[in-house]
Amino acid sequence: QVQLVESGGGFVQTGGSLMLSCEGSGRPFSNYFMSWFRQAPGKEREFVASISWRGGRTYYADSVNGRFTIFRDNAKNAVYLQMSALIPEDTGVYYCAVPSKAYSSEGYGFESMYDVWGQGTQVTVSS
Repeated sequence: QVQLVESGGGFVQTGGSLMLSCEGSGRPFSNYFMSWFRQAPGKEREFVASISWRGGRTYYADSVNGRFTIFRDNAKNAVYLQMSALIPEDTGVYYCAVPSKAYSSEGYGFESMYDVWGQGTQVTVSS
């Protein structure tokens, strides 16, 4: 069974930091982009960050660029999201995802390109 499991969410004050982890199982993801999305209460899920299969390319939403860092460890079949300078607008459920196509960055910011999702981890930033 192919599975992604996120962890590391929690409650933090404005300006704080958290690091999210996402570990995959069932098949290797080393040939795939891996991404993070988030969904705030009452809003649609949105793209946060993406990383290429060897980690040489990263992409960020404007809202998190400069504050968040995505990185991966293919030996552990895992992707991480280091979040700093957190603000209340970062509150939401964070999901990691893997696209359906290997070796492809096509549409990395669009949910429809992903066919494997984790269950999500809650991040709450207080003001």
